[in-house]
Order: sequence, then C-alpha cells, then structure tokens
Amino acid sequence: MTKIRVLFLCTGNSARSQMAEAWLRHYAGDRFEVHSAGLEPKGLHPLTVQVMEEAGLDMSGHTSKTLQTYLGQMHFGYLITVCSRAEEQCPIFPGVGTRLHWPFDDPAVDVGDAQAQLQRFRRVRDEIEARVLAWLGELSAAA
Repeated sequence: MTKIRVLFLCTGNSARSQMAEAWLRHYAGDRFEVHSAGLEPKGLHPLTVQVMEEAGLDMSGHTSKTLQTYLGQMHFGYLITVCSRAEEQCPIFPGVGTRLHWPFDDPAVDVGDAQAQLQRFRRVRDEIEARVLAWLGELSAAA
C-alpha cells in the first residue's frame, strides 16, 4: 500500500507544523508519509520538544525545514497550512491533491512570562492533536 504524502506548513517550522507532523505520524504513520516545512524556518523551538515529550512523543529526529526542500520535488496528497501567514503567503504549490487550512495560535509569540508561554504550547499541542484525530475520523467516515 502506497502511503499518502502530507505536508504541514507554517511560517517558522518551529512549533505548530512540527507538532502536527509528529501527531499524524504517531496516529497514522502506517497510512501517511508525513513532512513539515516553514516559509522562514527558525529551528525547532525548545518548548515544542518539551511539550511533545510530555505527551510521549520523541522529537529528536525533527529538524526545521524550508518549503523549498519540497517545492517541485514530490507530489503531496495534502498540503495543510497551520497558520494564517503560511496560508496567505504560500505560493501555488504544484503537485498537491488537496489544500487544507487549520489555523492555530502561534505559541512561540513572546507574550507574558515563561509559565504562560509553556501553557500556550501545551494548549496548542492539545488543539493540534484533537484536529489531527478529527481529520482522521473524517477521512475514515468518507472512505
């Protein structure tokens, strides 16, 4: 069985798209080949690693990648933008079957103290997990 390729895209590829990649791989890696990228990669945020490890997902193999890594290189069944900026600024992406937009708040925004930021990362992690699970349910129901 050929796996369907999915690309999660955000601005920095430091938090949201990395979390989405990890969750989809965790729940359906047997059905999907999952990637993530950013318009302006910033490196993996340390709190992304921390909150995903709290949830039992190892992020050691994750690196921040640019969209250029994938543009024109392979066909994706799904391109899923996880931030509004990526949705607005993503170029026409040849070789994409379906484009989806799942907007999530940017947990890396520097507002408030360290504890407040950690709570934002946890909230966004949980929202992304719920959205991935809901999408998998939608795909199963449609099949």
